[in-house]
Amino acid sequence: MAVEWITDPQALVALLTLSLLEIVLGIDNIVFISILSGKLPETQQARARLIGLALAMIGRILLLLSLAWIMCLTEPLFEVLSQAISGRDLILILGGLFLLGKSTHEIHDKLEGDGDHDGGKRVAASFASVIIQILLLDLVFSLDSVITAVGMAERVAVMITAIVIAVGVMMLSAGAISRFIDTHPTIKMLALSFLLLIGMALMAEGFDRHIPKGYIYFAMAFS
Repeated sequence: MAVEWITDPQALVALLTLSLLEIVLGIDNIVFISILSGKLPETQQARARLIGLALAMIGRILLLLSLAWIMCLTEPLFEVLSQAISGRDLILILGGLFLLGKSTHEIHDKLEGDGDHDGGKRVAASFASVIIQILLLDLVFSLDSVITAVGMAERVAVMITAIVIAVGVMMLSAGAISRFIDTHPTIKMLALSFLLLIGMALMAEGFDRHIPKGYIYFAMAFS
């Protein structure tokens, strides 16, 4: 039966390990969603966070169920300066560029934006535009997460359960993280700086230059 893995100690250890890893990999996703949702009116922020994380969960599960397609993403599509670029590489490079551009724009808007010149009123972002931006980054973060899951567990049921658990934890903590970021400008600026770092790491990964995530997480924890 499909649920027999629940009594398998090895499967349970894999579930616990993978759930923790998925939560860690989802930290940058929560930060990005919190910053984007903070641009909406307060009454819409919680709904945007919930929809954003729900889209992340759905995206990860759909990618997971498309294992054959994911494996095809590693096949080279073309070369750039003798560097083979696969579909996965292309997604990571474009996602990294988007993250670099978006983070730079947010830092500029925070420090030099024109919002305070019009009587202190800022124009709120549209709900649809925020959700679209979240969806674009969810694709990149989900790809990284699913590839990790495929490499760590053998049973699809274990992978899906770990994803659901991780997203559930993120949904419970997203509100507190978002409020903390909004009420501490320094933390928000540090978060945006680390999103720049993650964007650069994604681009490096796309060009087969692996940067251990331990360095990024250590810098985040230290700061």
